[in-house]
Amino acid sequence: MARPVSEFIPAAAGRRTAGVDEAGRGPLAGPVAAAAVILDDKRPIEGLADSKALSATRRAGLAALIRDRALAWCVAMASVEEIDRFNILQATLLAMQRAVRGLNPSAELVLVDGNQKPALDCKVHTIVRGDARVAAISAASILAKVARDQLMQELDLVYPQYGFAGHKGYPTAAHLAALAEYGVSPAHRRSFSPVRDALINYQRNNKL
Repeated sequence: MARPVSEFIPAAAGRRTAGVDEAGRGPLAGPVAAAAVILDDKRPIEGLADSKALSATRRAGLAALIRDRALAWCVAMASVEEIDRFNILQATLLAMQRAVRGLNPSAELVLVDGNQKPALDCKVHTIVRGDARVAAISAASILAKVARDQLMQELDLVYPQYGFAGHKGYPTAAHLAALAEYGVSPAHRRSFSPVRDALINYQRNNKL
């Protein structure tokens, strides 16, 4: 289970500290999501952990608790167009900036999972594997994952041939087979090599 922020960043004591994490850097389709969460010490949430270690049902239950009990939270996205324009790292940092800036009250200190910092007006620390070690980052990882999964389920209704509801845009064998058969949708990240290659092959095979 994730541990309190103060065990890792002593300066966090007495400050509004936001945990930040992303979801969806690796998929071939859909936006990248980021969440920022300031937990309320007076309303603790049991069971926070890295979202990837939780079942979908457990994530959904915890997400509801986080939205209800957190002092502040915000989920933000960077679009497929922004991913293709800036690259996935810069788009991820952009989504993180949007999430932190959407907090009310604002954060005085930000803890980010991983080793890359978004540019912010407050102090920022990175923590490798923070989603499994720091409660506020765990909460952010859960909100980001739940929000993005929901969006991919919605995209599945628009583009059912790709199976987004199942693989959430990740490069599974079924997803790659669908790309080969149906070509590239507007939801796909054309800057990612499997998508770019699928587009070229589809156009060649169909003489577009």
